[in-house]
Amino acid sequence: MGLVNRYAPPLAIIALIFALSSTPDLSTGLGTWDLVLRKIAHVTIYALLWLALTRAAGWRRPIAATIFALLYAGSDELHQSFVAGRHGTPVDVAIDAIGIGLAALAWMLAARRRGGRPGPPWPLRAATSQTG
Repeated sequence: MGLVNRYAPPLAIIALIFALSSTPDLSTGLGTWDLVLRKIAHVTIYALLWLALTRAAGWRRPIAATIFALLYAGSDELHQSFVAGRHGTPVDVAIDAIGIGLAALAWMLAARRRGGRPGPPWPLRAATSQTG
């Protein structure tokens, strides 16, 4: 796997998170739904970040991916504290950690189904086809 193929996805996700955190107001005017949807977005984007980081590491360094993703979540909340109209909160880091944990859980369950072999949490039939 080439360097661009390996590192472009996590860097793109990091850039997206940074851009969204730099936006002064992400309110949609949907009231309670606005809050719920933003928290779901936190869980989703950090699950995707963890998966992209773990993929970049060849599916073999889940703890390093977890540490990096959590540190980035913390730095993102710090970044938001400097953006007008935004504030950083440890609660959002905890919500991000839920996304990271769900992605790690999916990866672990998939590895168990493969007999402990690391790899993506989804089936890749073309990449794993067996010739008999």
